Amino acid sequence: MNLQALYKISYGLYIVTSVKDRNFSGQIANTVFQVTSEPPKIAVCLNKKNTTHEFVKYSKVFSVSVLEKDTPLQFIGRFGFRSSRDFNKFEGINFKIGKTGSPIVIDYTVAFFEAKVVDEYDVGTHTLFVGEVIEADILKDVEVMTYEYYHLVKKGKTPKTATVYLEK
Repeated sequence: MNLQALYKISYGLYIVTSVKDRNFSGQIANTVFQVTSEPPKIAVCLNKKNTTHEFVKYSKVFSVSVLEKDTPLQFIGRFGFRSSRDFNKFEGINFKIGKTGSPIVIDYTVAFFEAKVVDEYDVGTHTLFVGEVIEADILKDVEVMTYEYYHLVKKGKTPKTATVYLEK
């Protein structure tokens, strides 16, 4: 079986954030998708080892920032290769507090969504959180970052906790 075929599924690159006891957590995710249109619902898939997973599970809210194509690797690395347990990812970053209390990253963001969790599904190493969208907006009209572009052009890496990680 050639699991490289999974790389042919189209993904974007997002920052998923949440809040717990006035603390913020955020991570890079590639598995974010719309589930329904009425009411509007989106889903995010987060590794159980990640701090953001813990925060979403606790608070039952999350925000998603859709990253623009020109997002620098250093910025992606800040949210993708460091733990919120050990590092304040939001220091020096432009963000606002949304209706849910979750931070919404503004830097390099094309659009954002805020959601309240209405369902969650244990899918092994990850949890699929389904949230009803309570706020959304477009911040700029530029091309979005795809996961393929992140790998092929920016030469980005995949952390072991990612939904698409394959053992070499």
